[in-house]
Amino acid sequence: MLVLGVESSCDETAVALVEDGRVLSSAVRSQIERHAPFGGVVPDIAARAHSEVIDLVADEAFRAAGRTPAQVDAVAATRAPGLVNCLVVGLSWGKAFAVARDVPFVAIDHLEAHVHACTLPPPGAAAAPDVEPPLVALLASGGHTGIYRYDGPGQVRRLGRTVDDAAGEAFDKVAILLGLPYPGGPHVEQAARAGDPTAYDFPRARVKRRKYDVSFSGLKTAVLYGTRGRNQPKEAPLLPGTSVADVAASFQEAVCDLLVDVTVEAALEEGVSTIALGGGVACNGRLRALARERGEAQGLRVVLTPPAYCTDNAAMVAALAAARLRASVPGDDELARSAEARSELA
Repeated sequence: MLVLGVESSCDETAVALVEDGRVLSSAVRSQIERHAPFGGVVPDIAARAHSEVIDLVADEAFRAAGRTPAQVDAVAATRAPGLVNCLVVGLSWGKAFAVARDVPFVAIDHLEAHVHACTLPPPGAAAAPDVEPPLVALLASGGHTGIYRYDGPGQVRRLGRTVDDAAGEAFDKVAILLGLPYPGGPHVEQAARAGDPTAYDFPRARVKRRKYDVSFSGLKTAVLYGTRGRNQPKEAPLLPGTSVADVAASFQEAVCDLLVDVTVEAALEEGVSTIALGGGVACNGRLRALARERGEAQGLRVVLTPPAYCTDNAAMVAALAAARLRASVPGDDELARSAEARSELA
C-alpha cells in the first residue's frame, strides 16, 4: 500500500510517501527564516507560505520516491491540533487529491502521529525497529508536551502534560533571555555544551494532585531572576559575571531531568516495558542520553525516534494512516473532518 501524507500544522510544509512500512520520501520545506525576525511563528505568514510551496513539496516527494500520483492507494493529512489557517492548507490539498483519484482519505491527529513516529526506521534504513505497543511516549515539542500511553493506532491516552508552556516554548523564551537566536532549542543546547549543568539549582516543578503534570513557569522565572536579579524586567542587562553557557546548561538539565523522571515513573506505574521519545525537543542530545540512562537503569526499553521524524514531517502522518487502515480504525466519513486548533489529545 502506497500512502501519501501531508503535514501543515505549523511552519513546516511536508509531504511524504510511505509504502508497506518503508519511507520512500519525506520532503519538508521549513519557514524558519520567515519567522525568525518575530521570535516565533506568525500564523498568517505561515499559512501563505504553505499555499505557495505545497505543490512544489509534493513534486519533490514524488520525484524522490520514484512514484507517480496515479500509484497512490490512500491519502492522509493532519487535521489537528495546530494553527487552523495552516492546517486548512494541507488538509484541503490532501482531501482534493483523494477525491480526484477516488482513494481513501484519513484525517490524522498530529500528536498521535508524533507518538507513532517511534516505529519508523531511520532515513535510509530498510527495516523499521521492532516496536510493539503498549508503550509510554514522551512527546515534547514547541507547541505541545505530554506523556501518552500508546496501545496502537487510535488507542492513545494522555497521562500527563505541561500545564503552561510546552518544553520547546520554554526553550525559545529562555533563549530570548540569554540573547540567543530563534529557534531557541538548538541554540540553548549548543550553548549548554560549554556550561556547568549544576551551576544553578533551577526548580523541577510538578503539579500537586495531578501525578504526571509538570510546569515550566517557575523555571522560566528562576532563569529570569538568576540572570537579571529579583523583580527585574527581562529587558534588564545580565548580572555581572553571568555565564550564558552555565545558565543554558542548568536550564536544559532541569527540563530534561523533569521530563525523563515523569516518563519513567509513568511507564513503571502503567506496567509498560517500553518508553519512547518524540517531538522536536526529542532531538535534544541531553534529553536522549538521560532517557536512555534512566530508562535502561529501570529495565525499560528506550526507543528514540530518529531526529528526522522528531520535527514536523509527513512520513509520520502517512505511516500512522497506513497502520490505521490495516487495523480498520478510520471513521465513517474522514473527508468530513475539519481543521481544529485543539484535539482530545492536546
